[in-house]
Amino acid sequence: MSARMDYDSFFNKATGYDKPYPYQEKLATKSWPELLDVPTGMGKTAAVILAWLYKRNAKDSNTPRRLVYCLPMRVLVEQTHENIQTWLTNVGLLGGAGDGKISVHLLMGGSEDTKTWAEYPEEDMILIGTQDMLLSRALMRGYGMSRYRWPIDFSLLHNDALWVFDEVQLMGAGLPTSTQLEAFRRKQDMPGSARSLWISATIQTDWFGTVDFRPHLDTLKTLSLGEEEKLSGPVRRRREAVKRLAPAGITLDAETSKAKARVYLEALAEKIQGTHSGDAPTLVILNNVQRSQNLYARLAKSFRGQADAPELLLVHSRFRQAERNALNQRILNVKQDDNLIIISTQAIEAGVDISSRVMFTELAPWASLVQRFGRCNRAGEHDDAQVYWLDIASDTGLSLPYTLESLDYARSQLKADLESVSAADLPPFADALPLYQVIRRKDFIDLFNTDPDLSGFDIDISPWIRDGGTPPVQVFWRDFDATPSDQHTPERDELCPVSIAQVKDHLKKIKGQAVVFKWDALGRKWQSVTADSLRPGMTALLRCKDGGYDPQTGFLPGYDKQPVQPIRQSEKVPKEMLESYGDDPRSVSSRPVRLATHLIDVRKEAEHLCDTVDEFEERASVVKAARWHDVGKAHRAFKTMLLYNDDEDAANKESELWAKGATRGRSIYAVCGGKGGYTERRYFRHELASMLAWLQHGPRDESHDLIAYLIAAHHGKVRLGLRALPDETVPEDGRRFARGVWEGDRLPAFEFDEVQLPETELCLSIMELGDSAMGASWSTRTQRLLQRYGPFRLAWLEMLVRIADWRASARYSAEASE
Repeated sequence: MSARMDYDSFFNKATGYDKPYPYQEKLATKSWPELLDVPTGMGKTAAVILAWLYKRNAKDSNTPRRLVYCLPMRVLVEQTHENIQTWLTNVGLLGGAGDGKISVHLLMGGSEDTKTWAEYPEEDMILIGTQDMLLSRALMRGYGMSRYRWPIDFSLLHNDALWVFDEVQLMGAGLPTSTQLEAFRRKQDMPGSARSLWISATIQTDWFGTVDFRPHLDTLKTLSLGEEEKLSGPVRRRREAVKRLAPAGITLDAETSKAKARVYLEALAEKIQGTHSGDAPTLVILNNVQRSQNLYARLAKSFRGQADAPELLLVHSRFRQAERNALNQRILNVKQDDNLIIISTQAIEAGVDISSRVMFTELAPWASLVQRFGRCNRAGEHDDAQVYWLDIASDTGLSLPYTLESLDYARSQLKADLESVSAADLPPFADALPLYQVIRRKDFIDLFNTDPDLSGFDIDISPWIRDGGTPPVQVFWRDFDATPSDQHTPERDELCPVSIAQVKDHLKKIKGQAVVFKWDALGRKWQSVTADSLRPGMTALLRCKDGGYDPQTGFLPGYDKQPVQPIRQSEKVPKEMLESYGDDPRSVSSRPVRLATHLIDVRKEAEHLCDTVDEFEERASVVKAARWHDVGKAHRAFKTMLLYNDDEDAANKESELWAKGATRGRSIYAVCGGKGGYTERRYFRHELASMLAWLQHGPRDESHDLIAYLIAAHHGKVRLGLRALPDETVPEDGRRFARGVWEGDRLPAFEFDEVQLPETELCLSIMELGDSAMGASWSTRTQRLLQRYGPFRLAWLEMLVRIADWRASARYSAEASE
C-alpha cells in the first residue's frame, strides 16, 4: 500500500472521516514546516496531532517524542484533550504514563498535575495547556506548581519536544517569547530533536522577527491550502459558508458605558431577543468578563418564566474547573437546532469547535474577529447566517484589553463595504502586532536559578507570557473560620484562575472582612497575606464564608450574598499538604531501605534511564552522581531524624546507615548531637552534605563539578546558589552554615557500591566569594557549568538523576504493598 493510502487509512480509523484534506496529508508525509496557515474550521488540531502520531509510528528522527500543544485561552482546553484521547483510542494507542503507549496530560495546576507524566521521559506523550501554564514552565517559573519541580518540567518541555502554538495571533506577549525560546534552542545541541510549529488563519511571517529569531526567517517553511484545494468540495463549502455582515447599530461609548454599561446592555439584550430564531444557537462575544456576566444576568431575567425560553450559557475564564467541566460537556454536545444563546468573552476564539446561526461580536483586533467569524455557520449548515458587530468608541478605557490602534484598523475593515465575512471573502490580513517586551538570552539564563531573591520574591515573568491587565493567580475556597491549619493541596476541580487585580477588588469590596492565604513553603503552613503580596502564578486560599463566586456566573468580586460551596474532595486524590522545603514526597518509602542498597538501586536506574533516552555523552556523569547522591544521609542529623527523632541514645546504638525509613519522620527538622546535647538542624539538606563529600573525594577530572551539581540538585533545593535560609539554627561558635549543614560536621566512613568513603569532615568554604582551600566558589562552579552546557542540557542531566531516584524510591513502596 502506498504512503498516501497508509495515511488515508490511519486518518479514517482515527477520525471516522473518509480521507484527510490534502494539507493534512502533506503535514503527515512531508517534512515539518514551521508555519501552518489554514482557515478556521479546517481541522488543524487533527492535522497536527495525527501527523505527529503517524511520524512517531514511522520512527521519524525529526519528530520529537513529546508533543506540547499550547493554546492561548484556558476555557476549553479540555475539548482539545477529549478529542485527542478519542483519536488515540480509535487507533489503539491511548495509554497511561508508564504503559508503553501514548498518554495525554492536561497541565493546568492542582494536585493531579504533580503525578506520573514527568516520570517517563522515554515515552511518547502529548501535553496540553495554556500559554500561561506552559510558557511559565518553559521559563523555569511554572505557575501553579512547586518551585522544586520547575527544573523537571523545564527539561522535558525543551528537550525532545515539538511545541505547537495554536492561534498565534491571540498569544500577545507569548508569541515573541515562543520565537525567542526556539532561537535559544537552535543555538544549542539538544538531547533529541526539538522544534516549534506556529498555527494561524491570519499568519504573517514578520510576526516572528524577534531579535534572536530574525536570522531564521528566510528559512521558515509554510504549509497552506493550495489553490486546487481551496476549490475542492469540502474545503470550498466551509470557505464560502454564508456569513452576512451588518452593524448592530449599538455602540459602547462614554454615555452607554455608565452604570456598568446599563444602557448598552439593555439595547444589546433587546437586539439579541429580536434576532434569536429559537431553532439554532446564537453566539454573543464581548471583550470583558464583567460585561458578559451582566448581559447573562439581564437575559436570564428577561427570559425567566417563559415556556420557550432559550437555554443560556456563560463562557469565560473565571470559572472553577468543576463548573467548567460541565460547561465543556454541554458545548461539546451543542446541535445546530438547539434553542441556545451563548454569551462569551474572547476565550471562545481558539480551540472551540462550535457553530451558530447568529453571532454578535464587539469590535476587536482584526485577527480576533477572523477567529470569531469562524464560530458562525462553521460548516455551511445554514443558508441565512448573520454576523452583527458592536462598535466601541475610540476611548482608551473602553478599548481594553486591546489597543485603540488595533480597534481602529478593524473598524476600517468592517466599514470598507464588507458585506460578507465568509473565509473566501475576507480581505488580506495586514495588521501589525503590537510591540511587546522581548525576553533576551541574559534574562533567560538568569531564570535558571530557582532560588527566590533575598526579599523572598521571584523574577516576574508575566510580561513575557501575556499582555493586558494584571497577571493571573489561582484561587480556591475551603470551609473554615479562622486559620486553615489542616488544608491540603487543592485539586484541579477547585482552582479558579483570576487576576491579581480581581482578588484585590474582592477584598476591597468585602471591606476588610475577607482574608487571603498563601502557602509558606519554609514554615510549612498557610499564612494570611495582603493582596499586595500576591505574585503571578501563585495559588491562594479563600474562605467560603467570604464569598466571591457563583457557580452560574463564575468569580464575582465582592459577591457575598451566599457562601461559596466548596468542591467535594475526590477520594482518588491523596490528601497531602503542599510541598514544603523539607518535604521530599517522591523519596518517601513505606519500608526501611539501607543506604548502600539505595545508592546501588539508583545507580542502576540511572544506567537504564540513560540507555532508554540515548544519553551516551554524559552517561558516566549521571551514573556517578546517582551512585553518590545520598551519601549525605550518613550525617547524624539525618539519621536521628529518620529513625529516632530526638532519641540520641537509640541513634548511637544503631550501627546501620539508612536511606529510607518506614515513616516520614519530621520533614523540616533534624537533630544532631553536640557539646551541649541536641542541636536543632532546621532545613537540613542531605544532598548538600553529599555534594561536599564528593568535592573532597571524587576524581578531579573534567566532570568533577558537573557531578557535584547533579548530586546537589537532585531534589531541586540546592542548585546554583548556596546560602543559609531564614530561621536556620545559627551555630554559637560562628562557624559557616547552610541548609542545616555546619562547617566541621562529619560523615562516618562507610562502603557503598565498590566505593570506600573515609570519614569526612565537611567544609563549607565554597559558600564564600572567590577561591578557597576547596578551590572555586560554588557560584563560580555552577556559572561555569551553565556556560559550558547551557540551560537545556544541564537541566536534562539534572532531570535524569532525579527521575532515577524517584523510580528507585517508588519501587520500594510497590514491593512493600505486594
